[in-house]
Amino acid sequence: MKALRNYLNRIKPNFEEGGKLHAFRSVFDGFETFLYVPNTTSKSGAMIHDAIDSKRIMSIVVISLMPALLFGMYNVGYQHFKAIGSDALLPASFFQIFVYGLMAVLPKILVSYIVGLGIEFIVAQWKKEEIQEGFLVSGILIPMIIPVDCPLWILAIAVAFSVIFVKEVFGGTGMNIFNVALAARIFMFFGYPTKMSGDAVWVSGDSMFGIGQQIDGLTVATPLGATATTGVVPDFSMDMIYGLIPGSIGETSVIAIAIGAILLIWTGIASWKIMASVFVGGALMAFIFNTVGPDTSMAHMPWYEHLVLGGFCFGAVFMATDPVTAARTETGKYIYGLLIGMMAIIIRVLNPGYPEGMMLAILLMNIFAPLIDYFVVQQNIKHREKRAICSK
Repeated sequence: MKALRNYLNRIKPNFEEGGKLHAFRSVFDGFETFLYVPNTTSKSGAMIHDAIDSKRIMSIVVISLMPALLFGMYNVGYQHFKAIGSDALLPASFFQIFVYGLMAVLPKILVSYIVGLGIEFIVAQWKKEEIQEGFLVSGILIPMIIPVDCPLWILAIAVAFSVIFVKEVFGGTGMNIFNVALAARIFMFFGYPTKMSGDAVWVSGDSMFGIGQQIDGLTVATPLGATATTGVVPDFSMDMIYGLIPGSIGETSVIAIAIGAILLIWTGIASWKIMASVFVGGALMAFIFNTVGPDTSMAHMPWYEHLVLGGFCFGAVFMATDPVTAARTETGKYIYGLLIGMMAIIIRVLNPGYPEGMMLAILLMNIFAPLIDYFVVQQNIKHREKRAICSK
């Protein structure tokens, strides 16, 4: 590591103002600060300095996403071999299934990072600022929340839209009011609905370098989609927990998501209050619909199935806890999470055309997060004023 540090120090003058490679100053700075914590500190505007910086925080979030991503790759291969016939699934080894999923998912990750980071580099160089690290997480989240059959060109357009219009126009990392990854998904959902929903987008029918089979017209519904269209609530099975069901790439495995949640809570990166409140709100609203709801299949789905299906768990752990767009007061986090969980189930039950619900619920509460914090702060001020008056 010392040799690497010496090498970076030696070439650094080439990227500084006046150097022959100064046009790539932001790229070098981003690479250097990713490898090493900067030895410079804020000179104004900051009262508290921490030993961990934003890049280290983002790196931990990316690590916490790895279990869900790796399982998602396996599940993509599993669903492919399962869809083309049980005879093809049985002889397929774990290695074949995983490699198939890896080859199907990796291009989406590459497109997401190339497009998103490319825009980040251009904006940073234009503004003569350092590259902002927020897209380290968004770049991997976006491919994980889309169907495996989503075309790469649609993904590229959505990433560009999200980075430019949801992040950069607001000032960059830490200034956006909407979750960047969810904004990309909602752009794809409403811009290209046939590529983001239905029965033909959840299973890959391509052959990956000789692995699997090239088949057109594979149709497999997700459990939520099947419930909304057929009116039949699926029986609970452990596959809903393991994640061996059709769905978005990284959203199916409750166990893999739980591993990531434990890491985020243990490191203090994400708020357990928001996570817990989302699940409580979802369970509460599902129980209410089970008791007094309309006579529909989605209303009669057991509360525990609501929590493990679709993007509910993934949204509660990795999306709702986004520190930029979530509520920041401690009391506000409870309210924010509770409303997300309740709203997700309300959308599922009352809108048959959109059986997911979690994405819209989080984006809606992104709007109200500052308002929740405002009322919490104002309430605290009133309590303090009363205590001050009573103490006199």
